[in-house]
Amino acid sequence: MTKIKVDVTYDLLINTIKTYNKNEDDLKLIKKAYDYAYKMHFGVRRLTGEEYIEHPLNVAYILTSIKADAATICAALMHDILEDCDVTKEEMKAMFGEEITNLVDGVTKINRLNFTFENEATIANHRKILVGLSEDVRIIIIKLADRLHNMRTLWVHSPKKQKEKAKETLSILTPIASRLGMNHIKSELEDLSLRYYKPDVYKKIIEKLNKTKAERDKYVKDMINAVSNELSKNHIEHEIKGRSKSIYSIYKKMDKGKNFNDIFDLLALRVFVNTKDECYHALGIIHSKFKPMPKRFKDYVAMPKTNMYQSLHTTVFGVDESLFEIQIRTYEMDEIAENGIASHWSYKEKGSVRVDMQNEMEQKLQFFKTIMELKGEEETDENFVKSVQNDILISSIYIYTPKGDVFELPKGSTPIDFAYKIHTKVGDHMVGAIVNGSIVPLDYELQNNDIVKINTNNNSNPSREWINIVKTSSARNKIKSYFNKIDKEDFLKLGTEIITKELKKQHITYNEFFTEENIKKILEVTKLSSVEEVLRGIGINNNVNQILNIILKQNDTKEELVIKKAQNNEVKKVVSDKDILVGGIDDVKINIASCCKPVPGDDIVGYITKGYGISIHKVNCPNVASLDERIIAVSWNENIKNKYLSTIIVRALTEDNLLLEIVSKTSGTETKVQSIVNIAKGKNVGYEITVSVSNLETLTKFIHDIESMSKVISVERVIK
Repeated sequence: MTKIKVDVTYDLLINTIKTYNKNEDDLKLIKKAYDYAYKMHFGVRRLTGEEYIEHPLNVAYILTSIKADAATICAALMHDILEDCDVTKEEMKAMFGEEITNLVDGVTKINRLNFTFENEATIANHRKILVGLSEDVRIIIIKLADRLHNMRTLWVHSPKKQKEKAKETLSILTPIASRLGMNHIKSELEDLSLRYYKPDVYKKIIEKLNKTKAERDKYVKDMINAVSNELSKNHIEHEIKGRSKSIYSIYKKMDKGKNFNDIFDLLALRVFVNTKDECYHALGIIHSKFKPMPKRFKDYVAMPKTNMYQSLHTTVFGVDESLFEIQIRTYEMDEIAENGIASHWSYKEKGSVRVDMQNEMEQKLQFFKTIMELKGEEETDENFVKSVQNDILISSIYIYTPKGDVFELPKGSTPIDFAYKIHTKVGDHMVGAIVNGSIVPLDYELQNNDIVKINTNNNSNPSREWINIVKTSSARNKIKSYFNKIDKEDFLKLGTEIITKELKKQHITYNEFFTEENIKKILEVTKLSSVEEVLRGIGINNNVNQILNIILKQNDTKEELVIKKAQNNEVKKVVSDKDILVGGIDDVKINIASCCKPVPGDDIVGYITKGYGISIHKVNCPNVASLDERIIAVSWNENIKNKYLSTIIVRALTEDNLLLEIVSKTSGTETKVQSIVNIAKGKNVGYEITVSVSNLETLTKFIHDIESMSKVISVERVIK
């Protein structure tokens, strides 16, 4: 994408603003912001050699293309002041008010983020940016303009820095620009990013475009004349422009295996008319003259995208039988297509009109709502970023209810996803789906523009199989939540039934067994906190005899059988598919001790608990060092199937990017960080880090990698 460099001055900026905003108070406020920014940045130069004020001037000028309001222009002019100058929020608020200061502060927070793509820090950055959108969309609009001007001057940086910024832009900012419908900014950001991220590819595409330019220009000119003549004959006022396909979009198609010559929409026209009806009239005229290509027609006028994009798309065999992609839209639709949410975010309107319009925009832009839903439902940062990537930043489809309400879903979604998108209760009571008038299975893959009716029954509930069918994290989490709640209730009921039945065989009532004294003893032995947990455990593990024997002591538990066999030298090694081998009884319950957390490769022993199976400890664990009577020999199986948790404590001199460096040590290994707790004391910093590993060798390597870091004082495994 070739851009003509414009020397932006304050006069150019203010004269451009006057074309859409002549309010004297607004213009005075903008002048005040410019003068303040000029003063604060005076004497500072960018790496390009220009005075620093050139950057905020250009950012503000970019925003005039979307007719940004005075507050947004002021914030753009001052967006680096809180970060780079000795100015506080309070000082800025006193001079420019809360609204402008909050915008500047929002941009400042985003600019402080250090994006990485090889460790878990990526998720935090995604969250801060994406959730920040819901506070005030103008913050991200300013950020996009800021990045666009920085990308235009990226040539001044080293190749390494260029690639980093280009990758960051493509991974995080261009998808957001796309979701906001700001295509003119998105397209330029993509082309500039490709230029620096993959310069060889960019250069080859430019060369191919230049070689075919004369021929393409001729075809486009002839096609414009032909289409224009047909529309004029039918008295339709219009304007037609040749549309250049972005370099990045060509790259994406070639990256998927297409040859340059097979990208038929390199020849493209955009037809502008005055009304929606004229869009369809023009389409009919074009199709009557030029044969349309099958399956290439899309009607985004009747069925707009959720970012409000509207246009008719068709591909026809044009002059010399060349394929042309033609877009037909009104001038208003074009404004929305280029600027998205910014084209309708009316800052000029005051009072209730402005509030109503902003509310309407927020309702239409389901992106924000989806992000907030995910934040509330996901348990971990890792799950959150996966959800963002899978549900939001990938290709979307648009599904309709029979009443015409539109819902956006990720490609590959099922009727179950759609049901939960409508409402949790609709999903929970779903019994079937009708798509375009036909009954479909629940694992049917929905297609763009499907009309879906969900059949429900208040007596029906979700199936566990749905967890493996649904596409969206939101639906999956809602199904899991339903069963977590049901399981707790069911296991409690089942456990109560099991123990009541066993007590009845011995002519003991439930109340006779669960006296206050007996409950206290049971809880003491089982280390549980309530009778409900005891009963739920019976329902899950069917360990009713263990609970009964705590009070009745009539039968040997499995653990007691193990003790007797050990005492009588009857312990034999058994063949088992479990990770840990226990002599004597193969199906005894095994627990990994939480105090020392042994992993495969550690020397281990088993401690026979009362009613809780065999607890596996490290041989040197102080908690079993003085115990002999209930100790039994155990060993690791040759083939380990599971991963095991281990906790280490890291102490260091400073916390500057320490966690990022530690987590990066897991990249490309089988080690995975499960949790991090800050345990800093005194001047030094400390972290308690729990990881999952497959064996002692992997854990030892991870510890050695951390110990080799210059800022780290010590690393030790935890035994509690």
